[in-house]
Amino acid sequence: MNWQNYITVDPSICHGRACIKGTRIMVSVVLDNLAAGLSINEIISSYPSLMPPAIQATMAYAAELARERVIELPT
Repeated sequence: MNWQNYITVDPSICHGRACIKGTRIMVSVVLDNLAAGLSINEIISSYPSLMPPAIQATMAYAAELARERVIELPT
């Protein structure tokens, strides 16, 4: 999965937040829906302009960010 084919960051769209290319649907919105337990089909029902590969790309993008950034957790 090459998430770069599906994700874009443009300062003039959604204040420069990562979005699905060709939409104003932010990656964070898709990830929030996945985290809430919605299925890919349920997300597509809410956002019909999305395709399953774009949703998979959001997960690949999040995985990339998780590899690059560490958030300290209290012990």
